[in-house]
Amino acid sequence: MHILFVHKDYPAQFGLIARYLAQKMGYECTYLTAIPAPGPGSVDVMVSPWGPASSAPSVRTVDGVRLIQYPLRSGATGHSHYCSEIFENAVAHSLSAYETLKAHPEIKPDLIVGHSGFGSTLFLADLYACPILNYFEYFYCPGQSYIDFRPDYPPRDFDFLRARASNAMTLLDLQTCTAGYSPTEWQRNTFPEEYRYKITTIFDGIDRDFWYRRSTSRRIGNFPPLPPDSRIVTYVARGLESVRGFDIFMQVAKRIGAVRPNVFFIVVGSDHIVYGADRQHIQARSFREHVLAKDHYDLKHFLFTGHIPPAQLVQILSLSDLHIYLTAPFLVGWSLFNALACGCTVLASDVAPVREIIQHEHNGLLADFFDVDGLTRLALRVLDDPQQFHPLGQAGVRLIDEKYSLAKNLPEMVDLCCRTVADTKPRM
Repeated sequence: MHILFVHKDYPAQFGLIARYLAQKMGYECTYLTAIPAPGPGSVDVMVSPWGPASSAPSVRTVDGVRLIQYPLRSGATGHSHYCSEIFENAVAHSLSAYETLKAHPEIKPDLIVGHSGFGSTLFLADLYACPILNYFEYFYCPGQSYIDFRPDYPPRDFDFLRARASNAMTLLDLQTCTAGYSPTEWQRNTFPEEYRYKITTIFDGIDRDFWYRRSTSRRIGNFPPLPPDSRIVTYVARGLESVRGFDIFMQVAKRIGAVRPNVFFIVVGSDHIVYGADRQHIQARSFREHVLAKDHYDLKHFLFTGHIPPAQLVQILSLSDLHIYLTAPFLVGWSLFNALACGCTVLASDVAPVREIIQHEHNGLLADFFDVDGLTRLALRVLDDPQQFHPLGQAGVRLIDEKYSLAKNLPEMVDLCCRTVADTKPRM
């Protein structure tokens, strides 16, 4: 079987399964991407406007998977409206994918697997007569989204309209695809009920050969070693922003530090604002700078690592006495699953997508996102006696093994791929 994976990024959600199918099952796998991972043979990303690709795509093989790079276009122009940019860019990605693959007639997939968020499989239905399996991550629901969750960072009217318009490509993919899947039930249930019959729930899969608690040095990167008698609180987010509660975390950390001077806080994440309307409400260069300027923090007890590689993150999570994970009602970040896999005691915000994973006082602790006092009380309970809460971390590890591990999810994904192909073959 030849499976064509389509995603703007590599390895993203598909890299591990593509490698597994190619190396372990002997499938032919092609991965079409705009931004391949850096490394030997990688090329600079090309950005081109609407129109034919301005140069030939790069082709290379990594871990048995053929990688083809398509030109990263922007469909939005100087005349585009703020509300339509996301859809226009999705159409541009779709066109780039179509043109690139049309120039490679030797690629004849039996199945296409693509990420619907970038709309890049839509036009492939006009190029190939094979089934399309789409990864459906999120569908904006007015009044039930991260956009208006924080009254202290209110969106503009146009932000709501832009979000609603962003559903357009997803709806086209829902109509065009043969089948789809979402990583969690909460995410699947954001999609219109009339399309859910097409969507299976299969998580991406946590690699337990890598994500596990291990003995490690108390030196993080180039920072001085952490004192051996100190407690360590960890916080991880792709971007330090209001949607992921960075400002709430800092308020909790300040209160913890005021009564527990032996606690150190390791904060992992970039200053890039990924989601939400933070930029409209701050003057500082980043949300982190904005938060730090609003109050006084003893920064001697904070390590801000920025974006770091997984090998360093697993070291940090292995040191954690308490992992704080905060989010608005939105996609649950991989960092929560990684922390659970590393046996961390997790204190998380009590919102629907998190409740699907964390059960209070069974495999973690939950508190209201905005309840700084409640979060602080629970954090201090853990930090007073981390050993007492180890059973929560152990229950988290069992949850990952039973429901969210690569060993559990890969066979489910392989089965879904095979069923999607089998169900669309002509019957004799």
